Amino acid sequence: MPLAGLAQAGDLPADAAGISQNGSIRGQLDDANPRDVYFLDGLRGEVIDLELSAISGDLDLVLSVFDETGELALWQDDSAGGLGAQTDLAIARTGRYFIIVGRFGYQLGKGIGEYRLRLNRKGVLSERGSALRYGDSVIGTISDASPEVYYTFQAQQGDILTISMQRSSGALDPYLQIVDGDRFVIAQNDDQIGADTRNAHIDALIINRSGTYIIVATRYDNSAGSFVLALEETADSGRGSTRLAPLPLAYGESAIGSLDSQQVARYYSFAAQAGELVTIDLERGDTGDLDAYVTLADGEFQSLIEDDDSGEGQNARIADYRIPADGRYHIIATRYEGAAGATSGEYRLTLDILDSTLADLPPDTATLTYGTSVTGEINANNPADLYAFYGRAGEIVSISMTRVDGNLDAFLELLNNAQEVVAGNDDGGNNQNALIANYSLPGTGMYTIRARRFSGSEGNPNTAGGYVLVLAERQS
Repeated sequence: MPLAGLAQAGDLPADAAGISQNGSIRGQLDDANPRDVYFLDGLRGEVIDLELSAISGDLDLVLSVFDETGELALWQDDSAGGLGAQTDLAIARTGRYFIIVGRFGYQLGKGIGEYRLRLNRKGVLSERGSALRYGDSVIGTISDASPEVYYTFQAQQGDILTISMQRSSGALDPYLQIVDGDRFVIAQNDDQIGADTRNAHIDALIINRSGTYIIVATRYDNSAGSFVLALEETADSGRGSTRLAPLPLAYGESAIGSLDSQQVARYYSFAAQAGELVTIDLERGDTGDLDAYVTLADGEFQSLIEDDDSGEGQNARIADYRIPADGRYHIIATRYEGAAGATSGEYRLTLDILDSTLADLPPDTATLTYGTSVTGEINANNPADLYAFYGRAGEIVSISMTRVDGNLDAFLELLNNAQEVVAGNDDGGNNQNALIANYSLPGTGMYTIRARRFSGSEGNPNTAGGYVLVLAERQS
């Protein structure tokens, strides 16, 4: 069949099904469905073995592959010695490829039946510029004509890698460089440290930023010969096993991990803004006897708050912690007594933000945190101002409202989350200033401060003027 008769890339369905590089899929072709389309994401230099076979009916199968630009990359018919096809697909450039399984003649064909499509990633070409995946190894040659060979790979933040370059022939003295997307060398090695060898070895390279990286395989001096290069991911890669590569965690997300004597802590990071209220739960999994212990630390890993058993059983919980400043924070998931501890097992770490605290507040309510002050003005057009803050049961607070001009007779009320008045004051601050002093909050939740003027019958109910309001936390 001439190539012009093949389905064109522009005709491919947008909802084509994905297939893995080591996968198998079954389908059926008939008059109503003369072809199926799948997509495969490939990297430059990869070699994928495609095997298409008929398993029922009278299908005469045709296999074709288009790249994402619409260019035909492969066409095969009956290469398997029967009514199927078997061939290698060498990925010419990184991107998405569309695999079309059709019957001979497509709409004009007559075969009906089932088929099986198998894919097997055979490896990667050793050619300059090939893209590697973790676990790949390639063979190359360094000479005066080709003094360096480069390969690319994709990495995620927190990945921990080992890259080795071993001489396999000649007098080659291998030399390795790893270059990031900005063309900066982030790691390099000539002779493996601690080994009596001239082979190059980069061990435990921590990826600090997701992106594309380049491996430059070259030589020291003018040596020449062949080499074997391998890219490996370590056992704890991507699991937050070191402070240098904490795993990102967002509000509402959970992370699953495990702790034991070899890995007594795992590290996570998140971005937060001042005043946000966060809750962190570290719960023991279904296996093991882990006695969970969690620490919330600042950007420099200085501990802010820690907990052992505030959750149920041996689970740790930091509840409604108020973030002191904008920035990046860290969570350390560990066990009681850390390295000296004896428990181990799986865990689930959850990070939440209290995002519903303002939902039930009256309109035009400003929010405060402990240690802040605000100014306002009370007059006939604005007889009261509302402020809200989040407090925990047992915290001791003082609220002052001090007149700065006019004849304002300040009056303060404190309301709980149900908008019930739990404390109030008229002249506790002297000279018609209001003060709620050393009040112990009866419960955890949102509180509302109502700053207004005295409105009783004994005195002037129509005073006005500016004020300063201060919310402070006192020590018990």
